[in-house]
Amino acid sequence: MDATGSLPFDKPDAVGLSARGLAGLTDALRGAIDRRLIPGAVALVARRGKIAHLQALGLRDPAGAAPMQDDTIFRIYSMTKPMVSVAVMMLVEEGRLMLSDLLPKYLPEFANMKVAVERNGQIELVPATRDITIHDLLRHTSGLTYEFRGTAPVQKMYADARVTRRNQTNADQAATLASLPLMYQPGTRWEYSRSTDVLGRIVEVISGRTLGEFLHQRIIAPLGMVDTAFHVPEDKHGRIAEPFPKDPETGADVQLIQVRERATYESGGGGLVSTVLDYARFCQMMLSGGTLDGVRLIGRKTVELMTADHLGPVTGAPDLLLPGYGFGLGFAVRRHAGMAPIPGSVGDCYWGGLAGTTFWIDPKEQLFAIAMIQGPGQREYFRVLFRSLVYAAVAE
Repeated sequence: MDATGSLPFDKPDAVGLSARGLAGLTDALRGAIDRRLIPGAVALVARRGKIAHLQALGLRDPAGAAPMQDDTIFRIYSMTKPMVSVAVMMLVEEGRLMLSDLLPKYLPEFANMKVAVERNGQIELVPATRDITIHDLLRHTSGLTYEFRGTAPVQKMYADARVTRRNQTNADQAATLASLPLMYQPGTRWEYSRSTDVLGRIVEVISGRTLGEFLHQRIIAPLGMVDTAFHVPEDKHGRIAEPFPKDPETGADVQLIQVRERATYESGGGGLVSTVLDYARFCQMMLSGGTLDGVRLIGRKTVELMTADHLGPVTGAPDLLLPGYGFGLGFAVRRHAGMAPIPGSVGDCYWGGLAGTTFWIDPKEQLFAIAMIQGPGQREYFRVLFRSLVYAAVAE
């Protein structure tokens, strides 16, 4: 670790990567910027404990002239989920929580939940066959949903109830979610959802601290993640990445979450901001089995449990879980060498954020990579492009 808190650097060929291949990645990102698909990007590739590629391209904010920098702060949205999942597993390791625990043990308002079932064009509410467990929340089999994922009756109820209000507390949101029916019976379907928001509230109940306080004290500060938080302080506002005001392909308005003011609502599912160098420290900790620079956050076997498949035959949301992938405890996990239309290794794990940030960790190759953009409409294309070009640069 150097004086700035980043991981050590080395030349690509020293860690088995092709400098020419990584230059191709830079060229592809620069070409997309020149075509005005995205304002800018930061890309990082690390292997064998060393950063072999770190490139900032384009503009931080298309409304100005400031160039993108390594320390640019991005809204990472759902890349918050793996960090909150680690927080939950810390509590499991301390014996303060068990994966098999029922959710009403910590949040009684979730007792006696109903499930919305459509019959003959009408919505009928039927009792849940069992309570949601902590395990369900971590692997997204709780029956909860996201309002922006579709137009099903429950998703419309979420939208009408305004479950994302900035002026609510995490406790307020949990109570709102508990007042609404589930979309599926717990344990029967993988449905990407507000489950991790509920986990954030559980962390608060058990620890007696806000989610932001717990994350800072137990994960962010110990890892030296100096720019990761639920808001950006005023002296760092000039470092925030911004998107084009309109999507360059559809022309639709682009609005991202407000991060310049302290938020009452600290979304465990999508509220953090971070930098590529900060998130690299989190990825390296996971790749190193729960430890970094002599500081152990979680145990090696806990990391193995989190990055194993926990779905088995449970299916759902094929647009998010690629073929050949299952889901662990906070991460998508590769189960097959083939099937997915992207390169990788069995056991690699990944996730990304709504505005375009993405990462994956490949234990077999001792590699992780992070790309950060702020372009919601371009995220799927750039995730695939980034991964494909990084693996193309693996030389040995």
